[in-house]
Amino acid sequence: MKLGFNITDWQASAPGLSDVALWRAWGDAPAAIDVKAAIAKCTHLPMMTARRLASGSRLAVDTALAVLARSQADALVFSSRHGELERNYRILTALAEQQALSPTDFAMSVHNSAVGNATIAAKTPYVSSSVSAGRDTFSQALIEVAAFHHAGYRRVLLVDFDGAIPEFYQPHLEEGEAHYPYAVGLLLEEGEQLQVESMPAAEKSALPLPQSLAFLHAWLGQESSFAVTGERLTWQWTRG
Repeated sequence: MKLGFNITDWQASAPGLSDVALWRAWGDAPAAIDVKAAIAKCTHLPMMTARRLASGSRLAVDTALAVLARSQADALVFSSRHGELERNYRILTALAEQQALSPTDFAMSVHNSAVGNATIAAKTPYVSSSVSAGRDTFSQALIEVAAFHHAGYRRVLLVDFDGAIPEFYQPHLEEGEAHYPYAVGLLLEEGEQLQVESMPAAEKSALPLPQSLAFLHAWLGQESSFAVTGERLTWQWTRG
């Protein structure tokens, strides 16, 4: 499978990284995130909405609103490997301890709550989709974006994100796997600026960064060709 995109706008947030200058400097540095660094406060998200959202969803919605404040989009695709894991862990803990469930936790526990809140906060009924596909979540979301392009939606905002992984689950993560909140937003049009082709992976390899952050690091670093690994596929990127 081979896909082509133009990136017309972007926004991202992770520990210690928020504005464009910091991200561009990071793109020229080793691909690592300082998990102990502070996360910048949300600047586009209404305070009451921010309080209702979990860490990853909060960054995702704020990232989407930042892009939408500058650029027009025709549809939204949100992707998250773990979704509302923080909130669902609280629900499971309450059930195990025979405590009353939080109505907010219950209402906001579904995977598409982030993209739903984005459309509400933006006050626009965007056509939207929510994607989860393990280690390949970001790459599979790109296929979803391509499907929207094929259906006639010219500009599609893709936001890939995850929240803080509760400590209870961290022993089950692969070595070096991310457990911090982050969000990467890309406003994508169909085009030839960047092309990606999937191919079988020779072997399963460690993924020190989530796919979207690995992509962002290589793209900001102006690499002409780079690979992003997945569960069974390697996603080979080239600049047009």
